[in-house]
Amino acid sequence: MSNYIVNVTNVNFDTIVLKNKKPLILDFWAEWCSPCKIFLPILEEISKEYKNSLQIAKVNVDDCKEITEKYSIQSIPTILFFNNKKFISSHSGVISIQELKKLLHLHFNIT
Repeated sequence: MSNYIVNVTNVNFDTIVLKNKKPLILDFWAEWCSPCKIFLPILEEISKEYKNSLQIAKVNVDDCKEITEKYSIQSIPTILFFNNKKFISSHSGVISIQELKKLLHLHFNIT
């Protein structure tokens, strides 16, 4: 996993997600999830390209049931977008890097 992606747990969730000053993508995933494995290289590429303007964090749904339930995650991968420390939108399923960049522009005005 990229050095620019942070693992979120029940313990560090508030610090990493809710107190983060950068726009943030929170990825819900699991070890056994094939689509999650397909999506990981896309997130890694985005994390490197936008390291100065965006934070990417990952939540393992098997390890963090509280967070998963709090955001009503029904399928994985699901990404949540946070800006100004607030949840703004979500997207479920694997998307291309081009589609993710469109969402970054839409939600964060990042190009």
